[in-house]
Amino acid sequence: MNDSQTSQAKLCLKSYQPQVDTHQHEFHQLVLPVQGSLQIEIGTKSGTVQAQHAAVICASESHAFESRGENQFIVADIPLQLAPAFEQLPVFIQLDDNINRYIHFLQSQLSLQQSQQNPLIQRQMLLLLVQLLDDRFAKTKHFDKRLLVARHFLEQHYPSKDAINNAARAAALSSRHLRQLFQQHYQMPPSQYLLELRMQSAWQMLANSAVSVQIIAERCGYSSLSAFSDRFHKHFAYSPMQIRRRAQHPRT
Repeated sequence: MNDSQTSQAKLCLKSYQPQVDTHQHEFHQLVLPVQGSLQIEIGTKSGTVQAQHAAVICASESHAFESRGENQFIVADIPLQLAPAFEQLPVFIQLDDNINRYIHFLQSQLSLQQSQQNPLIQRQMLLLLVQLLDDRFAKTKHFDKRLLVARHFLEQHYPSKDAINNAARAAALSSRHLRQLFQQHYQMPPSQYLLELRMQSAWQMLANSAVSVQIIAERCGYSSLSAFSDRFHKHFAYSPMQIRRRAQHPRT
């Protein structure tokens, strides 16, 4: 089967049937573990997607799946232009703690929002996933190393009110140059990246802790609870309390 359709960035939860399915498509794809295992052959290489291990499938690469037992995976369809270094990634990769935490976040989000995925939010989540993998596994770096300094600063100081300007200073960049580099390499401004960090951190705290929403808002850089709640709802289509209730009662 050859998928000739123009690809859009897409994330989904998927379970595989026991039969072998051989195909290819015109976009890159990641298969990330949630539950169970999946035997996969990519070109001339064979391996298993399971806990701590994922598969990287480049566009037009023939691949075949076979699974047994209950299974679930996050499948990411990635347009070529979103991942220029994708072909440098190993075919089978071992996942570190940072990537595993992000996979857990993706799984919780996809489980809640299967019926109303926002294409823009999916694209942003996918970009962040590609960045994590590129930082960890790509053989060469195609971008100014100062951009990594600034990005890592944002990841450590995202609650700060002046995080973007401080990140630029930490990387010896002007704010304008930082914006240009982010747009060039990550296809989003630093303000959008900062928002993603804040919203994902908030989601994780809401789902996995008993910390009050007010304190979570403050820890994510918001002095106003109402401003935080409005932004969170706009971003995820759920209120903070809805996420907390669903985490506490997942079947309701």
